[in-house]
Amino acid sequence: MSFKVQIDSSDHAFDVDDGESVLDAALRQGVAMPYGCRNGACRSCKGKLIDGEVAYPDGTPKALTPLDTAQGWTLFCKAHPQTDLRIEVEEIDSAGDIVVRMMPCRVLAKNQLAHDVVQLYLQLAQSERLQFLAGQYVDIVMRDGRRRAFSLANPPHDDDRLELQIRRVPGGTFSEYAFERLKEKALLRLRGPLGSFYLRKKDERPVILMAGGTGFSPIKSIIEDALHEGHPHNMHLYWGVRARRDLYMHDLASGWADQNENFHYTPVLSEPDPEDNWRGRTGFVHEAVCQDFTDLSDYAVYMSGPPVMVHAGRDAFTQHGLDPAYMHSDSFEHAYETGHDQV
Repeated sequence: MSFKVQIDSSDHAFDVDDGESVLDAALRQGVAMPYGCRNGACRSCKGKLIDGEVAYPDGTPKALTPLDTAQGWTLFCKAHPQTDLRIEVEEIDSAGDIVVRMMPCRVLAKNQLAHDVVQLYLQLAQSERLQFLAGQYVDIVMRDGRRRAFSLANPPHDDDRLELQIRRVPGGTFSEYAFERLKEKALLRLRGPLGSFYLRKKDERPVILMAGGTGFSPIKSIIEDALHEGHPHNMHLYWGVRARRDLYMHDLASGWADQNENFHYTPVLSEPDPEDNWRGRTGFVHEAVCQDFTDLSDYAVYMSGPPVMVHAGRDAFTQHGLDPAYMHSDSFEHAYETGHDQV
């Protein structure tokens, strides 16, 4: 059995399956409601129940007082509908609507993805969750106050742990530490979410996503979020790297294409090694996009990776008719103190 939830302030509506909380159902269907801990402790997901009934399978959350309940306030991360509902809750329309927080975290796992790319899984305190938009990044704050920015590779609906993909940059303050000395269970501090690079879900244009190197990280988050929500429009991923060994999640991207008819994947190698026996596309990744799409006037483009790739793409795509309003980019400026350290 499922119940329908109507949000009075926006006229948005979504269905909640049996055994599902209002918040989980909203996020699953692309309705961005605010949340923090997702366990009934922080009150970030509080809203008003205008009509209908809810139940709390684990008992009424301690953060909800009797007066709150009498006034119709509800914690939607724990509330399960018993009838159709009409609710009043603030919705998140942009990155500016999400609170930026400083949070401690622990290194849950560390994996080598490629010769120069390491994957970190970070876990927040048990009572905490980080709300973010797919494509955003966080700052890792070091002991001396310096910050290094790393994109979140996991999608927002899969937030039990946070995934970072870090490329080793010679002399990179944090990347060298991550490769050489950072151990599992180590404590770190992060600040986020940050950035305006995220999928504009209200835009109905087909999407081209262009990643260079570990620019794949925020693109992965965007793709997994879009596929999870059943993004109805065609999505084309172009991933540019030097050689075959740099396509560290090639099988994952190929799987997306195999399992989704409206998703297409094109890897591009700029300098394939002889042993690669590469028969796919070669050259610069932005040139591959231009070869396949001579007219970009009806598309939205998302670019993430090295500045030289982003700048070249911006110039070339504009010449191919792309409206600048539909051009979004995340340039990994690792040379700057607060810039990305992962290209």
